[in-house]
Amino acid sequence: MLAVVSLGNPLCFAADVPTPAPVPTTPSRQKVVLIILTNHDKLGDTGKATGAYLSEVSHPYYAFLAAGCDVTFASPKGGVAPLTGIEEAAKDPVSQRFLKDSAAMQALKVTRPISEVKAADYAAIFFPGGHGTMYDLPDAKELNAFTGRFYDAGGVVSAVCHGPAGLINVKQANGSYLVAGKEVSCFTNEEETAVGLAQVMPFLLESKLIERGAKITKAGKFQKHVVVADRLVTGQNPASAGSVAEEVLKLLKVK
Repeated sequence: MLAVVSLGNPLCFAADVPTPAPVPTTPSRQKVVLIILTNHDKLGDTGKATGAYLSEVSHPYYAFLAAGCDVTFASPKGGVAPLTGIEEAAKDPVSQRFLKDSAAMQALKVTRPISEVKAADYAAIFFPGGHGTMYDLPDAKELNAFTGRFYDAGGVVSAVCHGPAGLINVKQANGSYLVAGKEVSCFTNEEETAVGLAQVMPFLLESKLIERGAKITKAGKFQKHVVVADRLVTGQNPASAGSVAEEVLKLLKVK
């Protein structure tokens, strides 16, 4: 079962991952991964477009497929999931492959609404980044409840860059925030300032995660960094996207 995403227009930094192996043609899919994308396409009041960052979708997507997993795309509302970071991906062969992949591109236009997704059908969920996530994922109540139930049931939850915006209001059955007491990585306050958007964002992601009790770990600006805390995998920036997928696959025991 394969889904695809829709294109918007924006960008980030190409993930530091080699070109993945060809996708297996056999039907022996071992696990199913749910990639949850933003529906939001406007960058505050700047007049610029936003969405999910292309390389943070493309690198994990092909890593999951190459490992024999199936992938489904979902979003809070369903339908089109806009992309950003397209121009920046001009020299990224993995992202260029994604843009030319008609099945993947079609899937992004018809993402499943989270209301129609059953947690039992998936082994892991993954939140790519992109500034669009900062606007709709935090207050998507149905998505927050789904993610909390999914983790409590033993599923693997993962996110990269701004993707952890989808985790800040997620609570477990015991009432505690999912990120509380766990080591978490995300797009840092320093990185947000460096790209000139600290004053544009509705909040600073690193600061908000700290408010929720997360123990932030990070590397230097735009350096690859991934942390695993039990069944929660998070990465700092676009360069970390492929490595997040690798850690998810290790937890799923998929080679």
